Amino acid sequence: MEHTKFTPQTWPDKAEQATMEGRNKFVGIWIFICSDITLFASVFATYLSLKDKGPAGMEFSAAELFELPLAFVMTMLLLTSSLTSVYAMYHLKNHNFKGVQIWMSITVLLGLGFLALEIYEFYHYVHIGFGYTQSAFSSAFFTLVGTHGLHVVIGLVWIVCLIVRNAKRGLNLYNAPKYYAASIFWHFIDVVWVFIFTVVYLMGVLG
Repeated sequence: MEHTKFTPQTWPDKAEQATMEGRNKFVGIWIFICSDITLFASVFATYLSLKDKGPAGMEFSAAELFELPLAFVMTMLLLTSSLTSVYAMYHLKNHNFKGVQIWMSITVLLGLGFLALEIYEFYHYVHIGFGYTQSAFSSAFFTLVGTHGLHVVIGLVWIVCLIVRNAKRGLNLYNAPKYYAASIFWHFIDVVWVFIFTVVYLMGVLG
């Protein structure tokens, strides 16, 4: 199937699941996501139980610490990257390999922008004394947001490897499921960030 030549007219409607390997990848990514939900649920619960708790006289409150404008820009970058990955999957379904590569590349650029702002945010907090070991609150915050950041790095490396490795191969039934699985993973990362933005930043500053 890897070397079979397709045209938009002969390309299967659900190419990402047209082979047994593709279906296995589809099931596998959802099993992984379900297990990852358990991980994030535990770090969310830990954060909520330790929020605003620190040594006497050294407390940092979420309301005075977090900057909503920065978090909002980060959110828009990640949500936009989710949209660009949707465009990539649209072109995948229409056997437009160039469109897949272009929109996946834009997704990577937006993800890098998000990651750069997150690194800046971490640096700023450490600079003002809110480091990982400063308090239970800081440890819970860096663990939650840092775990998400690690997933973003994994997603970016995954997509970049797909773009580079398949640059000269074109689109086929062998690599289509890989692009599709990477897109599902990226959407999951975006959904998790929406919860982080709501629970950590919005509730922390406004509620």
